Amino acid sequence: MRILVIGSGGREHALAWKIKQSKLCDKLFCAPGNGGIEQIAECIDIKADDVAGLLDFARKEKIDLTVVGPEKALALGIVDEFTKAGLKIFGPNKKAANLEASKVFSKELMAKYNVPTAKFKIFDSPDAAKKYIEENGAPCVVKADGLAAGKGVVVAKTVDEAKTAVTSMMQDKIFGDAAKKIIIEDCLIGQEASILVITDSKAVLALASAQDHKRIFDDDRGANTGGMGAYSPAPIVTDLILKEVMDKIIFRTIDGLAKEGIDYRGVLYAGVMLTKDGPQALEFNVRFGDPETQAILPRLKSDLIEVMLAAGAGKLSKIGALEWDSRACVCVVCAAGGYPGNYAKGKVISGLEEAESIKDVVVFHAGTELRTINDVGQRQEREYLTSGGRVLGVTGLGATIKEAINKTYQAVDKIKFEGMQYRKDIGKKAVS
Repeated sequence: MRILVIGSGGREHALAWKIKQSKLCDKLFCAPGNGGIEQIAECIDIKADDVAGLLDFARKEKIDLTVVGPEKALALGIVDEFTKAGLKIFGPNKKAANLEASKVFSKELMAKYNVPTAKFKIFDSPDAAKKYIEENGAPCVVKADGLAAGKGVVVAKTVDEAKTAVTSMMQDKIFGDAAKKIIIEDCLIGQEASILVITDSKAVLALASAQDHKRIFDDDRGANTGGMGAYSPAPIVTDLILKEVMDKIIFRTIDGLAKEGIDYRGVLYAGVMLTKDGPQALEFNVRFGDPETQAILPRLKSDLIEVMLAAGAGKLSKIGALEWDSRACVCVVCAAGGYPGNYAKGKVISGLEEAESIKDVVVFHAGTELRTINDVGQRQEREYLTSGGRVLGVTGLGATIKEAINKTYQAVDKIKFEGMQYRKDIGKKAVS
């Protein structure tokens, strides 16, 4: 099969890496890809949200299956366009993608179909939102309705912090039109877990549990990011808790969508807070998580392409239980200095070969590019440069979480670039 992966981050590198292992994969493309993906796939210079360009390429190159990484392409309706053209594509259609593209749609669906979630209120006026905050107090959570690259959520500890978030989102428009409407909801207390499933709208296959680390600094301090690391499995997600999440959150959501006339095929990701009152849904994503994918896919033994094809064809029930490596996996994100704020690009990365020479370590590239520095005769020398905020996802497998942590940080120690920052406590919750 000729397969196209859409996207350019660490998640897409992990997807491409896993897809390349499939016996069904003959030729792999990635648009636009990155420096690391370039080593395993042919990278095509088409942006991930250029739906028309991607469709044209898929037709010309006779692509047998397209796998969508980022949410923006899904929200733009790439699945609808490919399906209309008779091309196979893995991911939910535009209506289903609203589950992530609009937090208002998502919360209203949860309320309608009795999915446990935090009490919330929707606002289209900053003054009304601030008045509500003053009356209800803090802590609370302020969320932009639309897509904001994983940064549209502020967990406010004080009333002033919450009101500042409203000002930034609705008046300063730091997320553009994504915050025309906002949600203010109660702050849930507990540990957060990521539950990802693959579904064809009827059958559901759960992927291994994971736990993400959103804050930039150790001990969950500092600004929210797109994710600074993850580990799988999450010991806090027991069989009993997983069953409760599946019954009360996943199945109710998929059934609710079906009742609304929305057929959901692809990955459904539930961010879940494990509270003293049971699991509650924080939000939904309509694609593989980043960096959870980097911690989950190295543990997957089943053929990912077979599963994706079955989901797209509505035949997921014919796939048996997924097979998993019993070992734990830890991913540590190496980010650019200044991230998630302003950061420099073009910094030379060293130590990648040394890191990957460690057994059971793989380095997924998120924000890198390859540059030719010397092209003399037959000998071409190239180097990796930073090109994004999250630069690398260093990932290691170990018999236990502790062993996986040690192996991953051993690899991180080999890597250097100017301004490099990373958390030192990824996986610590699982050990304690």
